[in-house]
Amino acid sequence: METKPSFWQRIGIQDWFLTTESTGVNGKIPPLTPESVYSYIVDQFRESIKDLSFAGRVVFYHEFIISFNADDYREFIENKQGLFGLIVQETVKKFYEILKEYRQEGKRVEPSGSKWVFRLVSHPDYQRGDKGFIGKLLPDNSQPTKKEENLRVTFIPRQTGIAQTFDVNQDILKGFIYYSEGYFEIPYQEDLEYSEKEAIQKESKSVARFETIIPDKQFAGKKVEFLMKDDDVIVSGNDEERDEPNIFKIPSEWVNTPHLQVRFNKADGKFYLASYGEMTTLNEMAVPTSDINAPKWVELPVNSRMLLNGIVGLNLFKS
Repeated sequence: METKPSFWQRIGIQDWFLTTESTGVNGKIPPLTPESVYSYIVDQFRESIKDLSFAGRVVFYHEFIISFNADDYREFIENKQGLFGLIVQETVKKFYEILKEYRQEGKRVEPSGSKWVFRLVSHPDYQRGDKGFIGKLLPDNSQPTKKEENLRVTFIPRQTGIAQTFDVNQDILKGFIYYSEGYFEIPYQEDLEYSEKEAIQKESKSVARFETIIPDKQFAGKKVEFLMKDDDVIVSGNDEERDEPNIFKIPSEWVNTPHLQVRFNKADGKFYLASYGEMTTLNEMAVPTSDINAPKWVELPVNSRMLLNGIVGLNLFKS
């Protein structure tokens, strides 16, 4: 049986790691703290400006994927619930301070995207104490970009504590596990002033976020997103003629009209799903087909992966 290569073998840095059970330079794994996460992101932001800027123009990332070992991530979230949102707020404030310094020096500070996006993720091949940073210029492919374009990644292995930077292909990201509680989105302010009021308003506008990748040629390499602003949403296909704000129309002939109904129950804080399409799977399990007048509700966990008619993938993330 062929052995599947590890994440580190796929990106060509397997030799960085020790084969012993050593837990680091001093034999101890430093715990993740709010200060260490904050400082790590800010340091990588400064370094990325040096790497990307040219001809008096300051270029900087707008999406930041901060990756950890799964156990480190779990302990950080469980013991410090809600702190990552505060870290993000302070990080963006610091970003603006740094960018202001460049603007005062007469350099051109212009964004490549309209928002800041932060994602906290884990990877099964990360060891305890490992930290990784992946930067992207255009968050969520909101503007045209080359799918084949490599990403700049900075990784700090626990054994050395020394940052290493290299390029990886977009496909490498498939191994990372994304969490809804680790997703934050803040609008970019041209005046370089952080507005906590605007950030909070933006976060509170939606209950959840749908994200789908459509196989149709005209959408190749692009994601289609829909913010769930109502407690009840209909997911429908190409033939949908209604244009209400609670209807997510996926522009594909592979999606039935309607295909899904997703409901948020405020009483228990959970999402539920009813399927009206030909075939729907939820986390690789078939969902029974319902009559539209008698929906059969199935619990829909956040971070779920749905597949419509075996073709169109649909993910649900809590806002």
